[in-house]
Amino acid sequence: MSKCAPILEARELCKEFSQAGASLRVLAGINLPVNSGERVVVLGRSGSGKSTLLHLLAGLSDPSSGDIWVDGVCLNQLSSNERALVRRRNMGFVYQFHHLLPEFTALENVMMPLRLRGLSLAEARDRAEAALGDVMLSTRALHRPSKLSGGERQRVAVARALVSRPKLILADEPTGNLDKENAREVFNLMRALTRESGTAYVLATHDSLLTEDATRVVKLELGCLVDV
Repeated sequence: MSKCAPILEARELCKEFSQAGASLRVLAGINLPVNSGERVVVLGRSGSGKSTLLHLLAGLSDPSSGDIWVDGVCLNQLSSNERALVRRRNMGFVYQFHHLLPEFTALENVMMPLRLRGLSLAEARDRAEAALGDVMLSTRALHRPSKLSGGERQRVAVARALVSRPKLILADEPTGNLDKENAREVFNLMRALTRESGTAYVLATHDSLLTEDATRVVKLELGCLVDV
């Protein structure tokens, strides 16, 4: 891959759903290149298609037409197992709901992506402990999600997303389930850690306050992206 090539690129991305026998177009020819280290915020009201877009960018669902390229590989030409390997190698995810596994501790949840990549138990533990330290949760490492506050659970989710040092973070309303104070804290942590690591992110939100520090802000309207 050329050094100048985007880490992520959507090309003429369309997505249609069948609804009551009719075709509903949610995304209409989206073009979105994201370069290494770039911080892109996608604004849009609820129901505008932001989550659909992020699912497509992650290769979690198929576009009706168009292509998604990640690190020089076209995701929609790969099998589901091959896509999973590309995600594991290149991506981290933060969602509105933390999606932590309830039976595991915070430390074990953060270790999981590293174990899936084949790291030893000792190395995964060391890196997960460091990641929890980065989000100021070292003292909560052995607590299960049910014993953590909403803000703490989302900080664990940020640590889990960044622990494998991905080239790209996809974040879907990452502060949408938090009060204003916790939302600001989680966003500031994610912003600082991605800047420090040089990780690019695409953050979908309805909250214009999360555009701070973005290198590019776009808005999803009627299935199209427009510059803000």
